[in-house]
Amino acid sequence: MPPDWGRCVLTIGVFDGVHRGHAQLISRAVKSAAVRGVPSVLMTFDPHPMEVVRPGSHPAQLSTLTRRADLVEELGIDVFLVMPFTQDFMKLTPARYVHDLLVEKLHVTEVVIGDNFTFGKKAAGTVQTMRELGGRFGFEVDGVRLVGEHAVTFSSTYIRACVDAGDMAAAADALGRPHRVEGVVVHGDGRGRELGFPTANVAPPMHAAIPADGVYAGWFTVLSPGKTVGTTLPGKRAMAAISVGTNPTFSGRTRTVEAYVLDTDVDLYGQHVAVDFVDHVRGQSKFGSVADLVAAIGRDVDKTREILAAADGE
Repeated sequence: MPPDWGRCVLTIGVFDGVHRGHAQLISRAVKSAAVRGVPSVLMTFDPHPMEVVRPGSHPAQLSTLTRRADLVEELGIDVFLVMPFTQDFMKLTPARYVHDLLVEKLHVTEVVIGDNFTFGKKAAGTVQTMRELGGRFGFEVDGVRLVGEHAVTFSSTYIRACVDAGDMAAAADALGRPHRVEGVVVHGDGRGRELGFPTANVAPPMHAAIPADGVYAGWFTVLSPGKTVGTTLPGKRAMAAISVGTNPTFSGRTRTVEAYVLDTDVDLYGQHVAVDFVDHVRGQSKFGSVADLVAAIGRDVDKTREILAAADGE
């Protein structure tokens, strides 16, 4: 952190997904910072704290760090601070956590946190603990109640459950946008092209939250910078019918994410891309013949156009 760091308003959390609940928390921090005339700072962690506390328990990841940075910038955050979550960091007592980091390094004037926030060794610190330490060290604490609708609290855990079940509409409602899976396009078995539906085989990063097996309507975007890739312009989204699963018709075993990008014929190998899942089309099925599979894919494409046209018109 810069040695001349001034005062700031800080919000803390993993912020995986930057969902609607997070957006409210961030909005409070941004508004308070503007009133105080100081920068707004969002502190997140890498790797996910669960992976350090209990190795092997890393939850499915709703967003990459880069995606999180982009999303919080759109919400008005001035500084995106990634704290390495290490064994030593995990062992800091709540008092040391606040004194050494928040007071000595960040010079906080206010801390904005969710009402279920915990921190420090064995998660012993709570919002009340933060308030007591704020009184001692001279900063204010805003404990924000988590938001939700229809008796459902918006949380990363809830959204992961929606994604895992293939309920992309519910996930999008809680996120405030469709769930995104990023990755690099790699070589597959080429079967889609043979069937007349060439697909981009997307290799997502480790721990990415992948929807349940099935076919989905979604948007496909090339994130790699550069010139037009065929008829697909980097940064411009295109309609896509997305298949998640093991290709049971061909006795597949490896789970893949394959996107058939509509109305384009382009070599996307090696490109960094994003797939935004809008809605579920159908479950994964094993077909009796290749002809039946091709007919089903044709119906999937028609349904995808219908879903995305309706979504685009909202």
